[in-house]
Amino acid sequence: MNIVLCVTGSIAATESIKLARELKRQNFNVKCFMSQSATEIIHPNSMEFATGEEVVLDLTGKIEHVKYAKEDLILIAPATANTISKFAHKIADNPINSLLITAQGHNTPILFVPSMHDSMYKAIEENIEKIKSEEINFVEPRLDEGKAKFPNIQDIILESKRAINLNNEYDEGIARIANKKVLITLGGTYEAIDQIRGITNKSSGKMGLELAKEAYIRGAELKIIAANNNVEIPSIFDTTFVESSEEMNKITKELISDYDIFIATAAVSDFAPIAKYDSKISSSFNLSLEFKPTEKIIKQIKEINPNIFLVGFKAEYDISDEKMVESAKNQIKEAGTDLVVANDVSVKDCGFGSDNNQIILVDDDFVEIPICSKKEISKIIFDKISTEL
Repeated sequence: MNIVLCVTGSIAATESIKLARELKRQNFNVKCFMSQSATEIIHPNSMEFATGEEVVLDLTGKIEHVKYAKEDLILIAPATANTISKFAHKIADNPINSLLITAQGHNTPILFVPSMHDSMYKAIEENIEKIKSEEINFVEPRLDEGKAKFPNIQDIILESKRAINLNNEYDEGIARIANKKVLITLGGTYEAIDQIRGITNKSSGKMGLELAKEAYIRGAELKIIAANNNVEIPSIFDTTFVESSEEMNKITKELISDYDIFIATAAVSDFAPIAKYDSKISSSFNLSLEFKPTEKIIKQIKEINPNIFLVGFKAEYDISDEKMVESAKNQIKEAGTDLVVANDVSVKDCGFGSDNNQIILVDDDFVEIPICSKKEISKIIFDKISTEL
């Protein structure tokens, strides 16, 4: 895929070098346009190094603003108040704004990443809204220390992939997920014993996060319910944080009727203490605790929303593949899941918190997926879901 990265005269131009390198790492071809003011902050040689391509500084007889206007995405990062405001009023007095206007005429996706002082950001709000009304997207800045700062680079990458995919009507695996409402639970719930101690599990949230990223870049309307986890959830994701299985189940039941797809990756506690102590339990004497089974929310999903596509996860320990498939089939029978992702956490390098997994996808049939990254597994799962919708 090909991206044109336009760098304008914000101090955040220093971040564009890292952004370009990350885009290259993720297999994008990157061509850079720089404004005159941007070259006063970073040297064009820096962007040529980062992209491996000659930087466009002026329009020549090669008509660069036309030549690059039909790429997969035009990304303006950072985008200054000047560049945004000129584009809002279709002023083409420099190479970047000429490119933007030409690209818009070809319906090429355009993505702005504003970076400036917060007073300037507020002052151009009307111009930003005008551009948004033309179905052009923005990555919201980090508002901090009186500045609209450059966002997290991974957020920009996610938004870039999403913008490209939403413009790709020919890939059915993307088109069938785009604009669908997807709810994902992730992490492990925590059941309090007293005000300090509790029981939980080893779920890291990594699989759930990779699925969330895949849903988002395919254009889904994403919602996450996150329990205890060890991952950094992008700020651009709509996330509700919970602690206990009771909280997770309550939020899930409140939301589920509005969603098309529910992926239950969270490791929800099977048991919770019957009594919760209001203070710290003394460690000076023996202690016995009594537990009760928690509510099995997955068994209620189809009762609340019969039309939802329900994906369940089934983690087992040191059992045969045949028994794992049997366990998954039981979940399908009891909960009405449309697809179950089964795995054995005793497999080397496939336990909780690992970056890889080895799974079996189970529905009416089953498919064994050898060890691969959770990122690759998320793609496989969504490819499977897209064929069933």
